[in-house]
Amino acid sequence: MLSFRGSQFSTSSAASTIAGKYVPSHYVMRPKIAAEVFRRTVTFEAGENKSGHISTGKNEGILFFDNIFPLKLQWLLRIPFVNVEKSLPELLNKVNSPKDATADPLSTVYRATFYRATDKLPLKVTEVIPRLREGGAFVKFSRADDNTTNDEIGGLVMKHLKEHPIKPWFNPFRRVRADLVRGKPWVEDLYRMPSARLRVEYLAPVPEANPVELTQENIFTLFRRFGKISDIMVQPSDSKIVPRYAYIDFSRMPSAIIAKNCMHGLLLDEAAGGGKLGTMLRLTFERKIKIHYIRDFISQHSRTVIPIIAAILAGITVAVFDPIRTFFVKMHVTQTFRLEGNKAWQWIRRQLTAAHKALSFRRSKYEEEGLAAIYEDRKASVEQLRTWLIETENTFIVVQGPRGSGKREIVLAQALHDRPNKVVIDCKPIQDANGDSNTILALSREVGYRPVFKWLNSISSLIDLAAQSTIGTKTGFSETLDGQCSKILGNTATALKEVALEGKKKDAKDASLAEDEYLESHPEKRPVVVIDNFLHKSSDSEWLYDKLAQWGAALTTSNIAHVVFLTDEVSFTKSLSKALPDRVFRQIALGDLSTEAAKRYVIKHLDAEADDETDGEKRLTPSQRRKDLGELDTCIEILGGRLTDLEFLARRLKSGQSPQRAVQEIIEQSASEIIKLYLLDSDATRKWTPQQAWLLIRELANAPDSSSGIRYNELLLSDLFSSAGESTLQALEQAELITITSQNGRPASVKPGKPVYSAAFRYLTGDGVLSSRMNLSILAELLKNENSSIAKYEAELRTLAELPGRPRELVPRMKWLLSKAAASQANVEGYEKESAVLKNRLKMEF
Repeated sequence: MLSFRGSQFSTSSAASTIAGKYVPSHYVMRPKIAAEVFRRTVTFEAGENKSGHISTGKNEGILFFDNIFPLKLQWLLRIPFVNVEKSLPELLNKVNSPKDATADPLSTVYRATFYRATDKLPLKVTEVIPRLREGGAFVKFSRADDNTTNDEIGGLVMKHLKEHPIKPWFNPFRRVRADLVRGKPWVEDLYRMPSARLRVEYLAPVPEANPVELTQENIFTLFRRFGKISDIMVQPSDSKIVPRYAYIDFSRMPSAIIAKNCMHGLLLDEAAGGGKLGTMLRLTFERKIKIHYIRDFISQHSRTVIPIIAAILAGITVAVFDPIRTFFVKMHVTQTFRLEGNKAWQWIRRQLTAAHKALSFRRSKYEEEGLAAIYEDRKASVEQLRTWLIETENTFIVVQGPRGSGKREIVLAQALHDRPNKVVIDCKPIQDANGDSNTILALSREVGYRPVFKWLNSISSLIDLAAQSTIGTKTGFSETLDGQCSKILGNTATALKEVALEGKKKDAKDASLAEDEYLESHPEKRPVVVIDNFLHKSSDSEWLYDKLAQWGAALTTSNIAHVVFLTDEVSFTKSLSKALPDRVFRQIALGDLSTEAAKRYVIKHLDAEADDETDGEKRLTPSQRRKDLGELDTCIEILGGRLTDLEFLARRLKSGQSPQRAVQEIIEQSASEIIKLYLLDSDATRKWTPQQAWLLIRELANAPDSSSGIRYNELLLSDLFSSAGESTLQALEQAELITITSQNGRPASVKPGKPVYSAAFRYLTGDGVLSSRMNLSILAELLKNENSSIAKYEAELRTLAELPGRPRELVPRMKWLLSKAAASQANVEGYEKESAVLKNRLKMEF
């Protein structure tokens, strides 16, 4: 048994049990006596009397033990209003119990310092100074025998700990180590954290002495005993910093801790390399400051690091953001976040509508009645489209018609009204977006793809440009517009497939079918993709329409979705055939409404918002009260069956205008638009001249039958269309001034772009001043062409006349040139006479 008299240890031969394990008696200390020892011998972080030093007498020495406290407890020092020095004794007393004796840090110190009774080594522990931030403790002892030196005691303790390792519970893989303190330790409680690097400064023991700078060999000899040294860095010889210093980098921080506490304040004599008057060592912890380490590493290994960073960022994007984006696309397709399909919202909307019509959020009766009139005229087309959407044919469905023919209303409001899963991609906002970032944002909005980091594209482009200028190759951070659009459409295709497979239940009869088999056998489950305004300004962004066509072809052939294209262009087959070259497209051609349907459409617009009853009595509808609707048949024949013009007419009639007055104002407004869009030289980028546009207007206005138009090939033979005539006509068709009809697959005739344009053309040609001005510009263009032809004839005749001998074989050529020059001269004279008449007219009329 271990007993304590004052501060002296004694032992007996009995053994004890700690925490259920057999432990030799010389390791055991009674809890009560141990607590008494702790109360008498523990001194805390700032040294004796908070002086920062430990005084030693003649027969006294100091040992430093590491691994007594966990180094991870350093965070306790950062807690405000907590005095660790005062809390430590209380903590030690709590763990100082028989069953927890091995957990007591200071018990570990006493177990280590007590050697063996048989060795008769008198040892008296007089003071223990724990170092919480360094994970160790100073142990001050006194020797009872003057013949024993401190070095011998330190050696015996180190040998004992090596033969009988003590491993604390918080670090069972590393044993407690101890060494004799050879210097004068500075016991401070400053906020300085230990590190693996030590700064060794050389100081003079007396003011008149000069300290000696140690060599790397001397430093290695002094400090290697404490642990593996990874590097020694001495102060440069040209450095003016005093005192002189050196850096020691240990491979492990505990080695630096025990070296600092044992060697601080050591005075080296001449034999140890300290000079005649000696050199004192001052040791401090030095943090390893790696300035611009990451930047330097990247710049030195840029060819490897930058691609790795790009791959990591791409992986994070795919792993984190792609599932989120696919989820939002699914919500957009299934219309989960839209209020129109919510029953609670429908009830609230009905209540608000009944309370006040001004708060009506539903589709107005005005629109419903108008759509009903369209549906009656195009019921066959709607039923045909619905039939195609439940069939398994893997091809495109194309709805083609001029602008204002009601394509979107027929497809979305009628054929797909009850279809739950659909997505509409409008190409117009995508095409009209400026810049790559806005184009990507517009496409993502159409399909519900979010989140989209618009700014990231610009930043990645700058990074890629900087990397290319630095390392010579692109990093791959930035993606092209085509690549990002493909990514958005790829996520959309994934979401569409998940939506199509939602009906595949595990317990259903189709549970055994594979995904492709299920999609092929259930075409009614596939969502519908509607691509509106297809080929809008196709000459500017052909890549976009090719991309959408290829994506639509992939959806169709994979049985993921039905794809419906809405387009104004009659040449849509050229673009779509690139994506599906071996399929026949299903096409619905929409024209203008018939006269009866157009009249019905206007009348239903008039009667849409009228009250049928007042005080229980039926009232006449607005169309029944009006007496001028007899003019409506004639007015509709002028306007035609274009929905936009019919809606404009109905609004004017509701405002109180007569049908003839309303139609006349529509014609005048259309004429003003024609002048502004086609006849004025305000846009230098258009592909036609005002003279070409006026020639078409004049010829169509004078055509005997406006429904038949003028012959396409005859128009190409005119002087104004002799050069690049077909491309000019296609540009005018795209601008909606004219419509080109085909026969047997070739262009056959040219008609006005809208039915109302026939009347507008006649109105424009009836304006004498405008007609004279435009005809005069045509004559000026023709005079220019004839004079250019005469100049070419004269130049060739001059060349032939200069030939020696005037060969007879060239006489026919010369006669032909002379006849052509004479004919052109006759045309010039005729054009000048017509121009003179037109100029006089312009001088006489306003």
